[in-house]
Amino acid sequence: MPSSTQTETPPQQRDGTSLSPGLKQRHLSMIALGGVIGAGLFVGSGAGIAAAGPSVVIAYAVSGLLVMLVMRMLGEMSAAHPSSGSFSAHAERAIGPWAGFAAGWSFWVLLCTAVGLEGIGAAKIVQGWLPGTPQWAWVALFMVVFCGANLAAVKNFGEFEFWFAALKVGAISLFLVLGVLAIAGVLPGTDAPGTANLGDFLPHGSEGLVIGLLASVFAYGGLETVTIAAAESPDPVRGVASAVRTAMWRIALFYIGSMAVVVTLVPWDSKEVVEKGPYVATLDHLGIPGAGRLMNVVVLVALLSAMNANIYGSSRIAYSLVQRGLGPKALARLSGGVPRIAVLTSCFFGFVCVLLSYWRPDDVFPWLLNMIGAVILVVWIFIAVSQLLLRRRIEREAPGKLVVRMWAFPWLTWLALAGMAAILVLMAREHDTRLQLYSTGAMTLSLAAAGYVRQRLRARS
Repeated sequence: MPSSTQTETPPQQRDGTSLSPGLKQRHLSMIALGGVIGAGLFVGSGAGIAAAGPSVVIAYAVSGLLVMLVMRMLGEMSAAHPSSGSFSAHAERAIGPWAGFAAGWSFWVLLCTAVGLEGIGAAKIVQGWLPGTPQWAWVALFMVVFCGANLAAVKNFGEFEFWFAALKVGAISLFLVLGVLAIAGVLPGTDAPGTANLGDFLPHGSEGLVIGLLASVFAYGGLETVTIAAAESPDPVRGVASAVRTAMWRIALFYIGSMAVVVTLVPWDSKEVVEKGPYVATLDHLGIPGAGRLMNVVVLVALLSAMNANIYGSSRIAYSLVQRGLGPKALARLSGGVPRIAVLTSCFFGFVCVLLSYWRPDDVFPWLLNMIGAVILVVWIFIAVSQLLLRRRIEREAPGKLVVRMWAFPWLTWLALAGMAAILVLMAREHDTRLQLYSTGAMTLSLAAAGYVRQRLRARS
């Protein structure tokens, strides 16, 4: 069976050379929620609404179902084999070192680039409140703060994410309550809208629905972090099993529910939905004093939360890859149970992405964005294929490790793979996403080839 020549230190072995078990169950639960409620939901969903109209609810429901299946598969493998490498370690175990290399390093590039993008987005919000302040200074401040938090004990990352996620959960829960009251016509100063805004359900036909579907798929990215973080908890098996299970129904509530509230209350073609974001536009439409400005604070928190989580996730993926002999050994150095060289390297790459957005905004930066455009789909495909192969192996060798089981195996796994293939076809048909697909494909194939050459050379030595 495929296996690496060097395996990662099991998270249960706690000594001076292993990751510190500083994350508690409450941290994992909130990290799972924080991954669901990100900037893609608060801001990016506006583009999906503009393209799909009210049918964006169907788009989010379909992609949400796919994400649930992917997370169930990932939860099954992570509960059986907890690892800070998550899907990368599973791909290596199931397919071979080249697969772990390609999946892990492509995801590392995605997370590091996302750190820079989120820093830019957060800086723009603060600059809007404090005109005249340089954007780069705010990005630098955010990078220093979260790099410092991740260089310290892992519990610092957990506490940051716990309170960030708690604020986001509270804000979106309040939004849903206010929205339902407004739809029912019992919110003071509002009238029940009925179905007035839902009449033109497919304003741009199936093409608009496709664009909305693609936008919704990439808005769900971030859930994978909880399976990375579980390896640094005292009980990784129970931690990942509980976090994955509770994330399921919250996907439906937060994403699908909030999209339904937005398109019911606000005309889908309102310019404010894209310019302000659907949540701020809805609260302004309801005329709740100060609510829109408060939601801008929540969006800022969502960006900073994602920035913090992506620094953490990228450093742990890099650490795991190196521990398994799939990268430069320097990144595996631990200090106080924290891979500080990996943290610094990830932060440095993220800051380089920020500089590229200033220095080369017309060529290099868009090229970088296109290169990571479909990485999450590549990761999901590796997850599904790995689960197909590992499930049978676990059933034969250690059935007691199947604490979390994929539903209706193998049929739903194959259905999820078919859904991913359909999304890839849709991306190839759309002009705006075709370049992303090809760029991500080129990067993935290059990494896979490099990983295979490395695998062959190590086998001969």
